[in-house]
Amino acid sequence: MEWLYISLQWYFYVLIIGLIFFPLTSIIFKNFFFDLGYPFSKTLAIIFISYLSYILGIGKILSFTRENILFIVSLFLIINLIFLKLKKIKISYFNWIIIFFEEILFLASFLFWAFIRSQEPSIQSLEKFMDFGFINSILRAQYFPPKDIWYPPEPINYYYFGHLTGAFLIKLTNIIPSIGYNLILANIFALGINQSFSLVGNIIKTYLPKIKTIYLIIYGILGAFLVNLAGNLHTVYLFTTGYPTNDNVAPIPFWKIISKFNPVSYWYPNATRFIPYTIHEFPSYSYVVADLHGHVFDIPFVLLTIAILFLLFKLKNEIKSKIINLKFKFFSINLNQKQLLTTLFLGFLTAIHYMTNAFDGPIYLLLSFIIFFIIFDLSLNFFLSVILIIFSFFVFSLPFSSHFSPFVSGIGVNCAPEFLTKIGKIGPFLFEAGNCQTSAFWMLFVLWGFFWVNFLMLVFSLSLNKEKILNHQLKILNYILILFSFGTFLIIIPEFFYIKDIYPDHFRANTMFKLGYQAYIMMSLASAFVFFFFKNYKKRLFVIIYLFLFFFLFLYPFFAIPSYYGKLDRTPELDGSLYLNNIYPQDREIINWFNKNVKDQPVILEAQGDSYTDYERISAHTGLPTVAGWWVHEWLWRGNPDFIGKRIPDIINIYESKNIDETKKIIKKYQIKYIIISSLEKQKYPNINEEKFLKIGTLVFRSSNNLGAIYQVD
Repeated sequence: MEWLYISLQWYFYVLIIGLIFFPLTSIIFKNFFFDLGYPFSKTLAIIFISYLSYILGIGKILSFTRENILFIVSLFLIINLIFLKLKKIKISYFNWIIIFFEEILFLASFLFWAFIRSQEPSIQSLEKFMDFGFINSILRAQYFPPKDIWYPPEPINYYYFGHLTGAFLIKLTNIIPSIGYNLILANIFALGINQSFSLVGNIIKTYLPKIKTIYLIIYGILGAFLVNLAGNLHTVYLFTTGYPTNDNVAPIPFWKIISKFNPVSYWYPNATRFIPYTIHEFPSYSYVVADLHGHVFDIPFVLLTIAILFLLFKLKNEIKSKIINLKFKFFSINLNQKQLLTTLFLGFLTAIHYMTNAFDGPIYLLLSFIIFFIIFDLSLNFFLSVILIIFSFFVFSLPFSSHFSPFVSGIGVNCAPEFLTKIGKIGPFLFEAGNCQTSAFWMLFVLWGFFWVNFLMLVFSLSLNKEKILNHQLKILNYILILFSFGTFLIIIPEFFYIKDIYPDHFRANTMFKLGYQAYIMMSLASAFVFFFFKNYKKRLFVIIYLFLFFFLFLYPFFAIPSYYGKLDRTPELDGSLYLNNIYPQDREIINWFNKNVKDQPVILEAQGDSYTDYERISAHTGLPTVAGWWVHEWLWRGNPDFIGKRIPDIINIYESKNIDETKKIIKKYQIKYIIISSLEKQKYPNINEEKFLKIGTLVFRSSNNLGAIYQVD
């Protein structure tokens, strides 16, 4: 039961920082009558503590150590105690009951996914080396920006703030990184469950204050499931003969291959790679494959922003104390204090999104603009709010953006007319010949049909029940319609535009992926409300249609989880580095030696390999920078394949050249301190000349099976 003890140790620290931030949370969410926004306190704690640690690290004021993190936590404790004393926060008995339930829900969700990961905890395959390497590099950093482990001495040129929050939690809990990686994922899952539950519950409670608590809990759980565990209508293929999975071939329409229930024909990743040459993931898939990418780290941050936007939307027509009241000859400006603070805070959150998953920054800036427009119309207050949020966004993201170079080269126009392709580029817009991909409507319906049907049924219901809806309820319904409309807008964009990156055939894949991911979260929340709406107004036919479509989404995790994790009958183990014992035992010993004996971030040399392979396993598991890492990833981050390409011949020469002087020259060029020779090095460089390293360095470690060695350069 060691996994349970370690998980509870992690949970204890997250519980404490959440309780510390509850006074601030209850002030921000005082209009969340259901629970005072309690589930968001943990996310606020993670964001504020991590961001302050980051700013102090960027300014070289405070190093990134556990002691300094505890000092920052203490500062926030004092601030929250001041809030508690000044505001005299009132928490009802009802609130305490709900808060207690939500804490149990968080703990259950956290332990549930920790157990799931314990069935296959390996930090291997897909993007895990990159994500784990980022976290380990941040853990080793004294100050920021952190070093790029695959292109020293440059800093990471990627949106890594989410990885920094993970590193913060590992330092805070004092749990080893290879276990912490898996608990970070469980923590994000639990936050996603808890915040979805709270947001849906509070929206419904605002709409119908006298609703029974048990119903709020049911609808909240529905929302939590839709956001975090559900799939899409692709599971209809469970009832077909299946189709060949080939990125170059469109799947067969499900109605042409209908059969009886046929689970052996179903492969869960196909739900995220359905339209050829595109990616359209959603949280459930992300949790299963366990890549700690920016879009995963951003899930709880996104839910927080959607909640803040809902609070802002509720403030419409509720201006009381004006702190800006400027009267001019032709116009005047009035802005409520709460609106001002909320707008500035939204700017901060969009900066967090940009630093965590760059696409999400512009997405939530645009959504904020829409909310501002609905609140203020096209008035000076609208323009002032837009200016304030943009200003706040730039100020709070500046420490990150000052050393980050976006790797987007323009906005491509999908299926551009031939005469424009001859021009090539106008401003930021690119017109590339041959880049023409469109999505069949039936395919889009398989991916998004559940949400669109709910959207249409809600609009139709509203047209029939206008007289039954009160003014304050209409405001809530408008917010739900915004989530549906904006989500649909995000889905449509990749049919016309794409963000230009390095991928030729999959040129719109990242655009569809990042936009569709946010659309899924927004419309999942809205769909949970829709079910409540249909039940409340006794729309039995719509309830039946809803449940029929929901059935297919409900099936997804019951196939995805076993496909990746098996029968869930293995002895639980959370250490993600143990897989090395079976395939690279000597590398596990090398990694352990580095993590035990080497401080800071001296440059190491290991075999260079392609993306998504086992190469760069030492740098990923230690956070020590190697001369050159995954080629395609660095090509994407740096915008040019030559950054890594020019280093590869030097690496080959270090390992294979018989010329000691030439080897020493290259070692000095990259300031290499340690050279690794293990099975992958011998496989990659068959003419390896190990004897020469005894002449230019010292053997400081040899593995117990004599297959791995570390040479320290003199």
